Amino acid sequence: MHQISQKYNVNQYLIQSILNWSITGQIAIPEIQRPFVWSATKVRNLIDSLYKGYPIGYLITWQSPKVKLKDGSLSQGKIILIDGQQRIIALKTAILGEEIIDKDYQKRRIKIAFNPANEKFEVSNPAIEKDKVWISDISPIVKNEINLLSFIDNYCQKNPNFSRDLLLKIISQLQTIDKRQIGVIDLSGELDIDVVAEIFERINSEGVTLSQVDFVMSRIAANEKYQGSTLRKAIDYFCHLSKEPTFYEEIKLVDDEFIKTEYFQKLSWLKNENDDLYDPDYKDVIRTIFTFEFKRGKLADLVSLLIGRSFETKSYEEKIIEETFSRFKNGFFNYANETNFKRFIMILRSAGFIANWMIRSKITVNFAYALFLYLRSKGIKSEEIERIIRKWFVMSLLTER
Repeated sequence: MHQISQKYNVNQYLIQSILNWSITGQIAIPEIQRPFVWSATKVRNLIDSLYKGYPIGYLITWQSPKVKLKDGSLSQGKIILIDGQQRIIALKTAILGEEIIDKDYQKRRIKIAFNPANEKFEVSNPAIEKDKVWISDISPIVKNEINLLSFIDNYCQKNPNFSRDLLLKIISQLQTIDKRQIGVIDLSGELDIDVVAEIFERINSEGVTLSQVDFVMSRIAANEKYQGSTLRKAIDYFCHLSKEPTFYEEIKLVDDEFIKTEYFQKLSWLKNENDDLYDPDYKDVIRTIFTFEFKRGKLADLVSLLIGRSFETKSYEEKIIEETFSRFKNGFFNYANETNFKRFIMILRSAGFIANWMIRSKITVNFAYALFLYLRSKGIKSEEIERIIRKWFVMSLLTER
């Protein structure tokens, strides 16, 4: 009988352990620099569920395979979080007191308040902070940063009708929030991304799909050795700036680390760019770079390269990861180059495409830009490149091929 190998493990971990893994980098949250999309009310509901002992769903992780280093030794890569990012960030802001980046790319805290009288949670606000019945921020309590007896004395002095014994019992229960358990489905690092995507879709209750581009972005962001998180952020920022040039000033205000990088300088031209003929998203950027720089079309191959898999030996090697990140970085700089981007847009306009509604297929634009960058890299004259790109782009749209 054919032996079916186990493709995943399911374990229960303390919330406290998951948060510690996040702090120490043991588990990588690849989309940490992307906006937090949960509402403050949803964060409150998550904390309420933990307090009452309700289940809060599973996290899904993907274990990186062991990689052969240059000295011949093996190194186990990070655990990649592919589902559960919003819950972990919600827990980090509510329990650990960390700031989140909201949809407007502004940093802020989401404070969760607690009323011991009715054991209700609420999003903290100025009125709650002035109300002596409410504990305006549960973070110091859950993190056990308070002197419990002194806290009880102080609260009961402000609320003399409240039973000390009852308050002690309630606060003690509040302190157990990060001792609750959460299930983690850990997928094998040896699985192909198509299999991982299928597993993800089958066990995700909301039926959310995870594309191969999402896996690429996850793998890029998780690699700190080759500054993957910075590269990932540069891609996100490029896409945001192409739509909203004024976001340039926001980056300067909220991201001190990024503005010190060479990426920031490479993107600075976008602050004055208002052409909306082609505003790519991160999927467009990834696909175009991969096509141009790697001369491949199957994104599963890029994921394999990012984790160091050799197509010949099927083993995992550090040198492959290093080369892949170097090439991808180079590809991004070519993609985001002001001269390249503007000249390509000029070619599209010269072909008669003067408004974004006239371009029915972004895939066609992406391939045209990849072809443009390839021809530029070969030193072909500008006039010839323009002729080829115009002809190819128009014919592609007309024939839908």
